[in-house]
This record gives sequence, C-alpha cells and structure tokens, in this order.
Amino acid sequence: MKPDRLNAFTDGVIAIIITIMVLELPTPKGADFAALRPDLTLFGAYALSFVNVGIYWNNHHHMLQSARRVNGRVLWANLFLLFWLSLFPFVIRWIGEAGITAMPVAAFGVILLLAGLAYYILERALIAAEGDQSAIANAVGAKTKEWLSVACYAAAIGLAFVSPWISVAIYVAVSAMWLVPDRRFERQQ
Repeated sequence: MKPDRLNAFTDGVIAIIITIMVLELPTPKGADFAALRPDLTLFGAYALSFVNVGIYWNNHHHMLQSARRVNGRVLWANLFLLFWLSLFPFVIRWIGEAGITAMPVAAFGVILLLAGLAYYILERALIAAEGDQSAIANAVGAKTKEWLSVACYAAAIGLAFVSPWISVAIYVAVSAMWLVPDRRFERQQ
C-alpha cells in the first residue's frame, strides 16, 4: 500500500477528533466575558489537547512524507496511535467536569504518554517495513526530545496527585518543546 492512503485516513480521523473536541465546548450562558468563566478550565484543556493533536498530526504528516511503503504492521501501529489520540475528547470533558484535579490530570498524562509510545511504535514499524537504510531510519536521531518527553510525562502523572497544576505546567512545557515541526524528515527528502 502507498503511504498516501494511510496519510489521508489519518487526516480524516484527526479531523473528526478535533471536531468532537470542539463540540464538547458548551455555549456560554450569557453575553459577556463573565459567562465564559465557568468553562475556562474546559477551554484550557481543549486548547492544550488541540495543540497536542496538532503536533502529532504535523509530525505524522512529515514522517509519512518520507515513507515509500506501508504494510499491515504499519497499519495497526497507526491505528494504535489514533486510538490514543481519540481519547483526548473524553479526557478533556472529564477535566471540564471535575476541574484541575488529580485523576483527570493524571489520565491526561497517561494519554500523552501512551500516544508518544504509539508514535514510537509507528516509527519503528515504518523502519521495519522499509529497512534500516530508509529515509525514516536516517531521519531518526538520538531521540533526546522523545525521551525527555517520556520522563516529563511520567513525572507529571505522579505529580498530579501532589499538585495537578504542576502537571499541567509540565504538559504545557512539553507541548511548547514540540511546537516546532520535526525537521529531520524534511532534510531526508
């Protein structure tokens, strides 16, 4: 199979995920800025989730642009990634209803951590499908940002039970670190 079909499928699923996330935002009950106050937590969770889904979409797009072929293992790895991304609407609604509290904030971190793991599995599946000399294999570096992200997510999950706000700050910092698209794949084309 050509990677273009997988890329198009993923684009569609991510578009649906983003649509579901925005539909979770309630309409304010008034016509002034004070009417927005009850939903600021939910909006903040939405914004952070939107940025994270966007980061995954952007990096996925760059990686698939370097791919020449996909196989069944790649298809399943991609679905595994999409599974974790599809849980963002659920967890942001939980945060919106429960507030910045330990369990929902820790769950947000678990989803971030497992989406990162799923992306890594997809990367490895693409390398296995194309070989160790492929553009993807050549683009993958020391993975410093990846391992730092894993360590931060793991710490933030535990810290959610100490101070959920510290965890939120860590999630925001990791997202900020990833806002610049992964240029390693662009250099391989």
